[in-house]
Amino acid sequence: MSNKLYVGGIPFQSTEDELRDLFSQHGEVTSARIITDKFTGRSRGFGFVEMADDAGAAAAINALNGAEMGGRTITVSEARPMTERNEA
Repeated sequence: MSNKLYVGGIPFQSTEDELRDLFSQHGEVTSARIITDKFTGRSRGFGFVEMADDAGAAAAINALNGAEMGGRTITVSEARPMTERNEA
């Protein structure tokens, strides 16, 4: 299992510190990043959290997938490797 997790459905007003705090309840968080639009700087509603170990990652998935954060239901799963994409 990978220690890097995908988090979808993040409320647009949420901060990376809030994301880190939520996940740190289930293990040590090494990084938490919310993806933003490169033109507007607004949150795109998803991000990635990297846990220190597999046990923390598994615990976070089990506890937080389908949980509520800021009035929205978040999805948490193992992050898939980034693929090549064509920029238009």
